[in-house]
Amino acid sequence: MFSEIGQLIFDNEAVAKTQDFTMGLEIEMQRVDENGELSKEPYPAGVGDERTNPWVTNDFLETMSEVVTPPAAHALDAMHYLFGINNALRTALAPGELLWPLSMPPKLPQDKQSLLLAKMGPKKEAYLKEWLKRHGFAEGTPCGTHINLSIDPRVFEMVYPHLKERFKNRTELENYMYTKIAQGFMRYRWLITYLFGASPIAEVNYFEHDEGPANPIRSVRQSSYGFGTKFVGDYTNVQRYVDRIEQGAKEGTLISDYEFHGAVRFKGSGKLVDLPQSGVKYLELRMLDLDPSSSVGVRTNTLRFIRLMASYFIMTPALHEEEVSRVLARADQMNEEVATESPDDMCKYQTNARAMLASLERYANQIQLGPEYQEELEDLEDRVENPKTTPSARLTAHIKNGSLSEYALKRAKRYQNSALQTIRPFRGFESQEKLSASDLKNQLFKGNWDPDTDK
Repeated sequence: MFSEIGQLIFDNEAVAKTQDFTMGLEIEMQRVDENGELSKEPYPAGVGDERTNPWVTNDFLETMSEVVTPPAAHALDAMHYLFGINNALRTALAPGELLWPLSMPPKLPQDKQSLLLAKMGPKKEAYLKEWLKRHGFAEGTPCGTHINLSIDPRVFEMVYPHLKERFKNRTELENYMYTKIAQGFMRYRWLITYLFGASPIAEVNYFEHDEGPANPIRSVRQSSYGFGTKFVGDYTNVQRYVDRIEQGAKEGTLISDYEFHGAVRFKGSGKLVDLPQSGVKYLELRMLDLDPSSSVGVRTNTLRFIRLMASYFIMTPALHEEEVSRVLARADQMNEEVATESPDDMCKYQTNARAMLASLERYANQIQLGPEYQEELEDLEDRVENPKTTPSARLTAHIKNGSLSEYALKRAKRYQNSALQTIRPFRGFESQEKLSASDLKNQLFKGNWDPDTDK
């Protein structure tokens, strides 16, 4: 079952370190009013300057708030950061303002020219205007959960001395291991869409001229009906990933390399073109819809499952390079089929889903991850057998007159009321000073929580 690298990790009793991903979260939500329309209020002054605050910013539209957490060592720590910053945003909203809990936006105005693009500085605003010309307002409005995963450096330190003949330097090993994980998530994106898809419909004026699906589907956002650019990346290796994006920008298919919004993105510390030499530092996973059953858009158990998948991909064999393109092209097609299935229907790839979850369960048991992982896997196995228990199917029960607005507003008001009951709301963003991760940690938790951010 284990690859060469996986066996090395296992033999050196370092499997636990493959679970120690540093995790950062980015959660987008639209600001709306109590009628379920995009807010006309200015960006909340209580969260500082949207262009300089790294922890609460915006994206595409002025109403699209984005909460960003510092990197944390554990899923629960990341969630505490997320909850604290999300509450800080909520308590800064204008009276009557709410955060829309669904990935697909609320009803959009017929005249979308009235919508304001995000204030992101001259360079990014010019990019947004060009993007708008190519794609239109609606395609930029879906929101989601982005997970940033970084491998524990101790894994590289342990593995590299044994593989110096195979990898000319440590950066090459790091790129290889991040590529393995990226390929795994791209290969099984369809499973994540099935298990966590939560955007069965779009609201009024998202689609024009009856362009959308005729009936509810598992995930509008994760289907071809969803977000903007449909440019396909190359995940064979880091160099080919970069070359593909650079070629797309050169040919004008992409505005710039910034426009590549694949379900997985390699992230480094410098320019994209230098990535093969400077090295991948983390992966950005972009395939999760917002979970409206959580005030922060994602559940802790979901993050644990994502970490389990990433650990499994580290430990198991990678695809042969000559197979990557074909396998991932098929995976893209599988994802489209799953995303556009009726939420109540049995998944076309149910047998494949059973097999993958069984492999993950065996792996979790082999390395003795603990009852929380067993419980989550059992819940997900139930979703595979009973599609009506999936998030998207549960949402369809709340559709009224072709809309989820009543349900979304009910959840949004509940979450907002909870945030406003905070005994000591966070005011640390009001000074307009840029808070470091350390300052944020000290001010946000005030001794009642101590996130593990250090390795």
